[in-house]
Amino acid sequence: MISLAQRFGGLFVLIAGAMAVTAFAPLGWFPLAILALAILFNQWLVDTPRQAFRNGALFGLGFFGAGISWVYVSIHTYGHVPLVPASLVAIALILFMALYPAVLGYLLKRIAPGRSWLVVVAVFPAGWILAEWLRGWLFTGFPWLTIGTSQIDSPLAGFAALLGNYGVGWATALSAALLLALLRRLAPIPSLVLLGALWAGGYFADRLEWTGPRGAPLQVALVQGNISQENKWAPENLLHTLERYSALTFEQHDMDLIVWPETAIPAFYHQVADTYIPYLETELQASGITLLTGIPVLDMTEWRYYNGVMTIGGARRFYHKQHLVPFGEYLPLRWLLGDRLDALAVPDADFSAGEDDQALLSAAGVPVSSSICFEVVFGAEIIRDLPEAALLVNVSNDAWFGDSLAPHQHLEMARMRAKETGRPMLRATNTGISAIIDHTGRITARSRQFEEAVVSGAVAPRQGATPYVRFGNLPVLALASLLGGWFCTRKKH
Repeated sequence: MISLAQRFGGLFVLIAGAMAVTAFAPLGWFPLAILALAILFNQWLVDTPRQAFRNGALFGLGFFGAGISWVYVSIHTYGHVPLVPASLVAIALILFMALYPAVLGYLLKRIAPGRSWLVVVAVFPAGWILAEWLRGWLFTGFPWLTIGTSQIDSPLAGFAALLGNYGVGWATALSAALLLALLRRLAPIPSLVLLGALWAGGYFADRLEWTGPRGAPLQVALVQGNISQENKWAPENLLHTLERYSALTFEQHDMDLIVWPETAIPAFYHQVADTYIPYLETELQASGITLLTGIPVLDMTEWRYYNGVMTIGGARRFYHKQHLVPFGEYLPLRWLLGDRLDALAVPDADFSAGEDDQALLSAAGVPVSSSICFEVVFGAEIIRDLPEAALLVNVSNDAWFGDSLAPHQHLEMARMRAKETGRPMLRATNTGISAIIDHTGRITARSRQFEEAVVSGAVAPRQGATPYVRFGNLPVLALASLLGGWFCTRKKH
């Protein structure tokens, strides 16, 4: 691996970046993420700062070019943006994402230009995680394809409850660094011992229980209406959509909680508040069922649009989406750009972000942490509702992604949120993949894509807090920053 990487340089890291995508869902070949990072780290080890920038960019082009190609599908096929501007937006996003490993490579070689075991094992993994965290925060954040998510089915996932996804990512990058150290014969015995200890630690950490049951298990059902994106918002299809969801729902018996996807009701709340909602309430109250459904909300007092979730069957309560999708649910800097980029966003109807301090919804007698679509990729935002929440619910409309990698990747990130928090996750989507996920991140029931389906099963609400819930990303960021600061101040490397 070493000689090939040095000989073919940029081509090899480009291929390695694309190869890393296979470590994520749907393939889940998690060892390849470690191998890909080892190839990149090996190249960086012999690079100058300028070469490290170039090779980091090439790795990023392979990684994001293969991994988030679905952006084009969302913008062109379902957003109806013409081919050329849609392609330009997708390419621009990929190029921007590739800047993170590019700049990281440059900075690492400026901070630690040596080739010692300490540089490989301490500096490279810490730098990788700091760059990923920055990518998940800067400009509202895009933490898609964070390397730790690829390990959801590996022993390293045992660190999720302790240190979160970035902690798992650090363990992944450290594994790559130790593998490289072994191949380069840099302190091979300590490297082998540390690598074994790391994986054994993840294995045993996975067996720790940080949360416990809260009350009796709930019988739940997730309704997947499979309404195509082309028909979803057509006014003539509204009645058909409402009838489909209610029919699938009232076929379910002895349920405590039923969840519908994001905007399952394709009409503003005020348009159905006195008609369809009372009908649902009558039927649900007779059965003792709580329904959570996605529904858009228009606040006509301030003329604000919200992407919402509401409870039906008892008091009507709402959650308004807080973390909106740039260019999908709102246009950044509209005050500056005006209507110049309306073709790339929701023209003249930007959604507004919900308040940060919204009260938790209550469903079937338990407090629920609600998230809508993109929000589930942000672990630090999900834990804001904990430890109060006993159950996680994510509603989404993955029809926007079509038959691409995105629905599988999205589900994988939802699994990581369950594992980090020690809470079961109910994930209802319009066209799939809908799934019931237990508190360990394991899928217990799921639907197929592009099929009308009801996914049902039992979930046990949980109480208590994992270390990640208590401390968030702070331990990982603090340690990585300390390592980086230490090397910045060293006179010799």
